[in-house]
Order: sequence, then structure tokens, then C-alpha cells
Amino acid sequence: ARIGLNCAPRFQDRTMTDTANTDTRSIAIIGGGPAGLMAAEVLSAAGLQVDLYDAMPSVGRKFLLAGVGGMNITHSEAAAPFLSRYREASPWVGEWLDAFDAQALRDWIHGLGIDTFVGSSGRVFPTDMKAAPLLRAWLKRLREQGVRLHTRHRWLGWDDNAALRFNTPDGEIKAKAAATLLALGGGSWARLGSDGSWAPLLSARGVDVRSLRPSNCGFISAWSPFLSERFAGQPLKQIIASTQSPEGETISRRGEAILTHDGLEGSLIYALSAALREQLEARGHAQLSLDLAPDHTRAQLQQTLSQPRKGQSLSNLLRKKAGLDSVKVALLHECLSKDAIADADKLAAGIKALPITLTATRPLDEAISSAGGVCRSALNDHLMLKALPGIFCAGEMLDWEAPTGGYLLTACFASGRRAAEGVIDW
Repeated sequence: ARIGLNCAPRFQDRTMTDTANTDTRSIAIIGGGPAGLMAAEVLSAAGLQVDLYDAMPSVGRKFLLAGVGGMNITHSEAAAPFLSRYREASPWVGEWLDAFDAQALRDWIHGLGIDTFVGSSGRVFPTDMKAAPLLRAWLKRLREQGVRLHTRHRWLGWDDNAALRFNTPDGEIKAKAAATLLALGGGSWARLGSDGSWAPLLSARGVDVRSLRPSNCGFISAWSPFLSERFAGQPLKQIIASTQSPEGETISRRGEAILTHDGLEGSLIYALSAALREQLEARGHAQLSLDLAPDHTRAQLQQTLSQPRKGQSLSNLLRKKAGLDSVKVALLHECLSKDAIADADKLAAGIKALPITLTATRPLDEAISSAGGVCRSALNDHLMLKALPGIFCAGEMLDWEAPTGGYLLTACFASGRRAAEGVIDW
């Protein structure tokens, strides 16, 4: 947030005190994240006057915070596997990406004077790894194209005459526009503006909205006080996590996770969060399996564990022969019975497929992103609401989700362009 306040160019706040002074030829965009800003660029480049409203003191706050650890803007993965990351929403998101895919996004960034590179994982980053220079260059372009920015304007819905209502530091104001594009984000990170408060406003007007749920989130498990107090915050490195999809397919990913005081989180867990959340919704708990020694076979482990220890403790044997550090050993004792620990074959099986029962997700506001939102059936092909002609939606407020790795941002950018082109056509 501090970065956002320092880096954003200062726009004149042309607050409209009543609808009589409003230019009804203007396009109103509500939400200053990637989808809203991209829509503003497309519309203003087409010669339309754009007024962009945001509830926060500056735009792009979630975008800036997401870039604090390194701005992962997109992914270099081939088109087919890239699209598969959007799961059941792949056909829908694919329509947006047909016109603005990962390479097009990189080209667009280069046009702002920001170079990019592909990391060892295939993720794409700005050369300096930062979000702030990109946002500064982007806002400069928007200003030059005549976009008018209105910060500290919280959208309250519509009045009886279909005018937009905003709460501002100077009280409530109203504005009319030729069309409105909503890019209000999902329900995570409310302190940065994405609080999901738009959902009841749209539902009240007959728009189908699927409830917002955590995505790319941590999960809760009933750890013992010993594990929670001694190992909270410790990484579980080089493991494979597996779970089942609703169709019964095994989904596995290799990477790292973090053992928290009441469960698990981290990039590896986020990659499986959709399937785990669906299990929780279906039966009240989710099952996760961890391979703690992916570079050893079960047979190799069984053979090692069957040999005489010659005075070695089990922990030392597991560390030297199987590469298990103290947190992995503690997790074995947490999840396996004493009989299983004492049996070489059962212990080897546990190391290769340690069962973890998850009982809940972490709260929505702690999640990186959210699932749910405006249903596809509520929108036409140009992302205009069928129940509200002239009102378009884009970004994370739509009902799709994706793992981290650049997939979220890419689809947000692409949906902003898609909706803006829909506004132009309309």
C-alpha cells in the first residue's frame, strides 16, 4: 500500500457533485485493478472518454502487493496446458485469451518500456522483478489518453434513475454514463479493495452470482500442540502432494509447502486448492497425500528401514538414508500410529503417501484469490450482463479461478480487453 501511494501519478480528482454535470457520453469503469485499467486503455485508445472510479486512495493496490516478492506477470507454458489451468472455465477464458494471450501480454508490457524474462520455472517476470515501474508507466499512458481517475469513490449501486451512486470524502455523488464496466475484484484482501460488496448489489437486480470462496488458500488440520508449537512456519521442501478431483482423477504436484500452526499453506497447496475445497464442500473434509521422499522408491525405503540401526535413532536413520529433516519426521509421528512407525513396510508406505486430513480452508480474506462470482450464464459473449444492458463485467469478479504462476493476472488483463471491446461494439 505504501508503494502504491508513492508511485501513482497524481490525477486531478474531477468529482461530479450531481448528475446534471455528468458527461453521459463517458464510459464509467468501477475498479482500478488490472482488468479495469486494461479496459480503460482499450476504451480511451478508441477515442471514448473514460472515467475510472476506485474506492481506495490509489489504484492497483492488490497488483502492487502481489509484486512485492517478484512480479510474476504471466507464464511461458504452451497454449494447451496453459489453458487447462482454468479447469472447467477453460472454454470461457479461452475466448478471452484468443485475442490476448501470454505472449500478447508480454508484448504489451514491452510497449510500456518494461523488459521481461522467463524464470527457471517458466514463469515470466519484469526484468527488475517489480510491479511499481510497470504501473507508473501504465498510468502515464492512461493519463495521456485522457482517462480521468476518481479515487476514494466507493460504489454503492444505482439510484431509481439508473445513475451510479458513490460514497466519497465529500459525501454521496451520482453519475450517469453511456455504459458501465465493473471490474471490482473478488473477495480476498479486503484491505486492498476486493471485499465482494458488489455481489448483493448485482444479485438484487437479478444477476446470477455464485458465492465467493477461497482459492489459492491455506487449509486447516487438527495438529497436536507439539507439532503446532515446535514446527509452525517450517518449510516442507521437495515433496509431492496429491489429491483427488471430483471425477476421481489423481492430481499431483511437486514443490514446497509451509506447515502452519493449524494446517498447511504455500504454493504447492495453492496449486491443489480448488480440488481440496471441492472435497470439503462435498463431504466436510478433504484428503491430501504427501510423498516426503520423492527421490526414493517405497522398496528402497523399506529395505533401508529393515536393516539393523546399529545404535542409530530412527530420526538419524531417516535423515541420513531418506533425506527427511526434523519437520518431516515430526509429521510422520503426527500422522502415523506407533505400530506403523515401528513397522518398516508401513513406515515406508507412510513416507511415500502420508495421509493428511484437512477440515476447512483458511478464511476468504486471507486467500490469494477467490472462486465464484458472476456466472457465465448471466453474461453474453461480450461480458455484458443480460439482466442489465450496458453493464459489463471483467476480472476476478467473474466465476473462474486459476492457480498462481501468472495465470490469474493474464486472464484478468484479457477479460478487461474483452469487456472493453464489448462496450465499443455495444
